[in-house]
Order: sequence, then C-alpha cells, then structure tokens
Amino acid sequence: MKLGIILQSNNPEHVWNAFRLGITALKAGNQASVFLLSEGSELDTIIDTTNFDISVKVAEFKALKGELLVCGTCIKMRHHEENAVCPISTMADLLAMIETSDKVVTF
Repeated sequence: MKLGIILQSNNPEHVWNAFRLGITALKAGNQASVFLLSEGSELDTIIDTTNFDISVKVAEFKALKGELLVCGTCIKMRHHEENAVCPISTMADLLAMIETSDKVVTF
C-alpha cells in the first residue's frame, strides 16, 4: 500500500502523530509520503519537547525512505527558504501524491 499523508498543522502533537503513522506504515513494508501544507510547512521551526521528539521522528521517517515534500508557496509566504528537511514542491506534486496513493489522510 502507498500512504499519502497531508500535514497542515504545526501543532507538535499532530506533527508527531503524523510521522509516527508514516513510520509505522514504512516498517510494515508500505510506502509513505508526507506533504507539508499550510502551517505544516513550518516543520523545521518546531522545537522538540519532552513529549514530542519531532526531529527524531522526521529523521527516522527519512531513514526508512519515506518521501517528504513541502509546498513552495506555503514556505515562501512564511519567508522561509528550502532547507535540509525536505525539497520544495508544488500543487502538481501534491496531486501526483494523491493520485498515486492508495490511501490519503490529513493531519
């Protein structure tokens, strides 16, 4: 199965759970992609806390070969630039993720 995850939140608990789901899917032998949209494009600014080790989850997701993309328009609106976390993408890339995924969930 190919799982598409659309992450529109910068709430640490939402982000943490989205990546936990992606990691679980990858460990079960599935494919998983996360597309950061809206406030989700702020992923690189979210600070780890005692309860939510987001940087650890993102690193594990990427190590398991999960695909991570960020909306270029969303990141530019926030005056951010492309970073080491993930490449800038487009709505066409989001559409392609949706079209090729067996299931799509939104956080």
